[in-house]
Amino acid sequence: MRSPTPPTPPRSHRSQEVGAPAFLWVLVGAMALIELILSAADAGIVGSPGWRWGAYRVGAFWQPLLSGEVIPVFPGQSVTMFGTYAFLHGGLMHLVLNSVVLLALGKFVSASIGPGRTLLVLLFAALGGGLAFGLISSSGLPMIGASGAVFGLIGVWQTWDFLRRRRAHRPLQPVVRSVLALVIGNVVLFVFLNGGLAWEAHLGGWLAGCAAATSFARR
Repeated sequence: MRSPTPPTPPRSHRSQEVGAPAFLWVLVGAMALIELILSAADAGIVGSPGWRWGAYRVGAFWQPLLSGEVIPVFPGQSVTMFGTYAFLHGGLMHLVLNSVVLLALGKFVSASIGPGRTLLVLLFAALGGGLAFGLISSSGLPMIGASGAVFGLIGVWQTWDFLRRRRAHRPLQPVVRSVLALVIGNVVLFVFLNGGLAWEAHLGGWLAGCAAATSFARR
C-alpha cells in the first residue's frame, strides 16, 4: 500500500483568494463579538461585570459536568460545551493570539482541502481538545478558548510536512524540531501562567488534527 500523500496546496494565481477565506472571518468575527461584549461588560460600559461569569457558566467547558459533580445549568450542557467553549476567551489578548493563528493556518489548510473540510478539522479538533481535557484534567475551573481548534490546524500542518518529507526521502529533523518547539512553548507558557494553561486541550486538538491530516491524505 502506498504511503499517504498529503494534498498539494494550489499554486498562486490571480483568482486565488488574497486574504483568509470568508468562513474563517465569520468564525473570528463571532468570537470577537462575544469577547468585545464581555470586555465592555467588564468595564461597566454595557450590562454588568457578571456577564462574563454568566457566559462561562453556560458556555465554558466544565470537567465536573462530565463526572456529575455539578448540576448543569440547562439540559444538554455537558454536550454543547464541547463546541461552545471555543468561542469564549479570557480577554482580548487571548482572542487575538488565537485569531491570528486561526486565520493564518486556516487559510493554508483551506487552500489544500477546501472550506468544508477545514471546518470539519476545526470541529474535530475542538471536540478532541474538549475530550482530552475532560479525560485528563481534574480541574474544577472553566476551560475556554479556540486553542484546541488552533492546535488542530498546527497538527494538520506538521503532519503534512512529515508525510511530504517522508515521501520525498527528505530529512525529518525539521518536523521533529517544530514539534519539540511546540512542546517547549507549552511548558514555558504553563509555568509563566502558573498552571493556567489548558495543555490537555492543546494536546487533544493537535492529535485530532494529525488524525484528520492523515485521513485526508489517504483520499
